[in-house]
Amino acid sequence: MALQIDGIVPIVITPFDGDLRLDEASLQRHVEFCVACGARGLVGPANASEFSTLSDDERRRWLQIVVAASAGVPVVASVTSGHLQPAVDLARFAIDTGVSAIMSMPPPLLKPSVEGCVAFFSDLAEAIRPVPLIVQNYAPPLGTPLSSAALASLCQQVDNIAFIKEELPPETRMITSTLAAVGDTCQGIFGGQGGIYLVDEFRRGAIGNMPGGHVTDVLVDVWAHLVAGQESEARHLHRRMQPLMTLERLYGVTVYKHVLQRRGVFATTARRAPGGDLDLFDLHELDAALSLIQSACRIPWEVSS
Repeated sequence: MALQIDGIVPIVITPFDGDLRLDEASLQRHVEFCVACGARGLVGPANASEFSTLSDDERRRWLQIVVAASAGVPVVASVTSGHLQPAVDLARFAIDTGVSAIMSMPPPLLKPSVEGCVAFFSDLAEAIRPVPLIVQNYAPPLGTPLSSAALASLCQQVDNIAFIKEELPPETRMITSTLAAVGDTCQGIFGGQGGIYLVDEFRRGAIGNMPGGHVTDVLVDVWAHLVAGQESEARHLHRRMQPLMTLERLYGVTVYKHVLQRRGVFATTARRAPGGDLDLFDLHELDAALSLIQSACRIPWEVSS
């Protein structure tokens, strides 16, 4: 089963209400927002979706809502779990729900060896065949890193590994070395890390990026400039995003949720992930960062002062 995706494929963020329950209406709005922004696919529930805080039933309901609202845009189900069996169970549910591909990291708590990681992905790929598998190569402590050589060996052994999401630092150099190692044994490599290295990733041969889904319209336009050979325009627009990306590196999903609330997508900024909310100084910096990109957003919004 071939999967044709490239460009900006955002991770759908998980909204919660004031009681930290899954906010289904906001989740649907977020999917519709990403589709309207020009997303080439949708991913989750992944790290930026706070997947580790969701129950099994919530992950299943999450996928049902996202697939139903996706309007034909391919959905990639992230099934990272504590063991192969729950990953397979969630993957099979996701496939029955209508997703186009499965993505996973190795089991985060078990920390398998390289041989164990290869066995995990081989078994997961076999369990979902012929549905495509995306291997997420993520840094510790959550991830269990695989070398470019290990990824190449895995792709040679398993024919339904379609893509790699490369997030192992230095990510840009890993994209170069992994592309050289895997050759044509997979369809391509996506970058991550919120798109902060997007221009360099493109120049090195990445076929897209899987960032958080809060400024999808701007990142879609950066990518369109790159594809059109307009590198200076892409760099100019990408530089306008740097203050926001700096805050994201500090506070992660909290920033995503504040932006999505301001854009009228989320009802609250509530999250289950640990860490305090933005303080007054952070909010001032967020206001300043958003003022730099407001005019670049194709879906209108208001930035508070």
